[in-house]
Amino acid sequence: MRTYSAAAAAAAVLALLSACSSSGGDKGDEREKPPTANASPSVDLAAAREACVAGWLAVLRSGEADLEDEPAVCAKVPGKSAEMYAEALRKRNQANRERHDACTDDPAKCPDDLTP
Repeated sequence: MRTYSAAAAAAAVLALLSACSSSGGDKGDEREKPPTANASPSVDLAAAREACVAGWLAVLRSGEADLEDEPAVCAKVPGKSAEMYAEALRKRNQANRERHDACTDDPAKCPDDLTP
């Protein structure tokens, strides 16, 4: 009796799942859903992220920078400014490292601010 009950329950669950996941769907409900308010193309988000990183790089190059010096362009990526700040720091540090390595390899290539 338990085997029959378990099999019946499993069959019922499978029937419900197959009805819910049917790709055919009901042709009567072909209304187009309105776009959500927070939907935006990923290209715009990527461009906004790059603009925010570029803004942070400009702030970092200007001298002393802090998270309170957030560039206005970062408003397009709310909640991600600290992440963009960290990415700008990584990019600036990488560029500085490359400049340092070039200077170490050939002192004639040293910029004035890195001359030993």
